[in-house]
Amino acid sequence: MPHIIPIKDLKNTSEISDLCHKTNEPIYITKNGYGDMVIMSMEIFENTMRQSSMYRDIEISENQMENGQTKDARAALAETDGLYRCF
Repeated sequence: MPHIIPIKDLKNTSEISDLCHKTNEPIYITKNGYGDMVIMSMEIFENTMRQSSMYRDIEISENQMENGQTKDARAALAETDGLYRCF
């Protein structure tokens, strides 16, 4: 269940930090009764960014497949092998 707190409670930074780490979920901050910010632990943020990047890469790959922008795996590996021999 999401935690929602008013912006005036941000003065309790230690308690909010503990809550972020204990629940492993973002905390939603409201201002005048409306959503304003989200606070989360660094670990959850980094995991979210990694997951978002992975989904973006999958979407790019699917678009490339739909547009015929793919190569035969053996040909691609042969090109890669040739690049390493140059060094």
